[in-house]
Amino acid sequence: MASNKFVVSDLDFDAIKSNLKAFLQDQPEFSDYNFEGSGFSVLLDTLAYNTHYLGFNANMVANEMYLDSADIRKNVVSLAKMLGYTPTSAKSPVANVDILVNNASGSTITMNKGTTFTSIIDNTTFQFVTNEDNIISPVDGVYKFSNINLYEGTLVNFKYTVDSTDVDQRFIIPSQNADTSTLKVQVQNSQSDSAKSTYTLATGLRGLDDTTKAYFLQETDTGKFEVYFGDGVIGKKLSDGNIVILEYVVSNKEEANGASSFNLSSNVGGFTDVTITTNSSAQGGSEPETKESIRYNAPLQYTSQDRAVTTTDYETLIKSIYPNTQSVSAWGGEDDETPVYGVVKISIKPKSGNTLTNSTKNNIITSLAPYNVASVRPEIIEPSVTSLLLVVNAKYNKQATSKSAETIKSEITNNLSSYSLNTLSSFDGVFRYSKLTGIIDDVDTSILSNITTVKMRKEFTPTLASSTKYDIYFRNAIYNPHSGHSSVLSSTGFKVAGNNNEMFLDDDGQGNVRVYYLVSGIKTIHNATQGTIDYSTGQITLNSLNVASISNIRGATSTKIEITVVPSSNDIVPVRDQILEIDVANSIVNVSEDTFVGGSSEAGVGYSTTSSY
Repeated sequence: MASNKFVVSDLDFDAIKSNLKAFLQDQPEFSDYNFEGSGFSVLLDTLAYNTHYLGFNANMVANEMYLDSADIRKNVVSLAKMLGYTPTSAKSPVANVDILVNNASGSTITMNKGTTFTSIIDNTTFQFVTNEDNIISPVDGVYKFSNINLYEGTLVNFKYTVDSTDVDQRFIIPSQNADTSTLKVQVQNSQSDSAKSTYTLATGLRGLDDTTKAYFLQETDTGKFEVYFGDGVIGKKLSDGNIVILEYVVSNKEEANGASSFNLSSNVGGFTDVTITTNSSAQGGSEPETKESIRYNAPLQYTSQDRAVTTTDYETLIKSIYPNTQSVSAWGGEDDETPVYGVVKISIKPKSGNTLTNSTKNNIITSLAPYNVASVRPEIIEPSVTSLLLVVNAKYNKQATSKSAETIKSEITNNLSSYSLNTLSSFDGVFRYSKLTGIIDDVDTSILSNITTVKMRKEFTPTLASSTKYDIYFRNAIYNPHSGHSSVLSSTGFKVAGNNNEMFLDDDGQGNVRVYYLVSGIKTIHNATQGTIDYSTGQITLNSLNVASISNIRGATSTKIEITVVPSSNDIVPVRDQILEIDVANSIVNVSEDTFVGGSSEAGVGYSTTSSY
């Protein structure tokens, strides 16, 4: 006997139609109907489509209720707002320059806010502006503006008149690409009273009362940002007739990243003859925060509860304060090799470039100040890059591919670059040997095997003509299977005071770092105890090394000495401020035909491989 019940678990159109057809066929009134060949088929299609749409919409509505599953940006933003999170806007590239005004006069010179400059990248001209007034007095007759930030874009000024009778009035920044980090909010008393008050961005409720001149910021459902004010209890309430003045930079986002040469296109205090010195190229330009980033960061910021206690709190806040962050690592100063207490150290890798300008560091430190607990002091440390040098020996079956060995070599090199960029190049980018060798094997089906060796390399900049101590931290164990094992440390060349021979560094296998030079290719030890090497921690210490000059490296002049070691493990882990990257340009890739593919009488005869060490 038929159940006469619909199967409601299937929301696929064909499944719905099939269920409807089966239900009707079980009814005695329709037992003789041809559902495929009659008009009933159209009716079934209509019912199936309607059910499908209803099911889809119900499913979508359910998904859009949760931050993890929401797909529509305005819903992601709204759910993040419930956690107190505001997505970051588009960001303008910022450059830092010194400006020397030539042939100037006067007791002071003012460079007005909105002073414009230009820079050309790939034949495209970009405008840069100042975001605040700067006033200087001459020093020994020299008029110089130091550490001036130039923001790519156009300085915009927009006004609203407060009208409480307009229940729909909202103070929306009308520009889609407004950089809210440059936003300045002022409230003028009225049209007849030009007195203005500056309002500051409130990032929490702490310290707000009915007199606090603060504003709040949120993203609207159109992707633009809205400024709103207090209600007279939490934050000062606006009055009818007040004029809200919004001033901000509208940017071209990442397009001007890297701009390094600037020309004045207006005037500085009435003077046009200037010399501009670039301290740091433009960096930090970025798109508005993505949905994926909002989903990730909003819960983390919520857990920080408007304070920075744990290192995770700092890492979360940094991403909010400086959205150009690609990767960030924070740790207590007590965890360093030389412990420092009361300090939290932060290392940031930006999305563009590798380092931060001093002004950017200072801005981040200032922005962190309200969140710091007690006397804890944040300190920003530059990322420390550890280069990985590879020697890849790949064997391939020539009969299994039409590609040449050179083509396969090129494809391996490209895959090494992709692995370095996409998997490494961040503070949590662990180098896993098996993954890398698998990537090499997968380049082409003809590759039969590869044996790849790995070395680590770091560099340091010595102070010339000075006996100085240097510490180099690999933070990974160095290969030393037994005391007295052959040297696993090497270096590029240099000269020391009082000796004209080109010197190099190695180790004696017993924990000592030596300085030596070559005589007819034979090592001659200059100093057998120049420093120490800790094979278990990867720390190398050079004591009182007096470098007179530095040798060229790979045919180019250098200010650095490179130190290379063999790791104890082929899996290498970055620690604290450390970032790993493969030096593809100086790695070696060999691709050769495997002439001993199984089946021949010569199989396995004369076959040789390269040791991992």
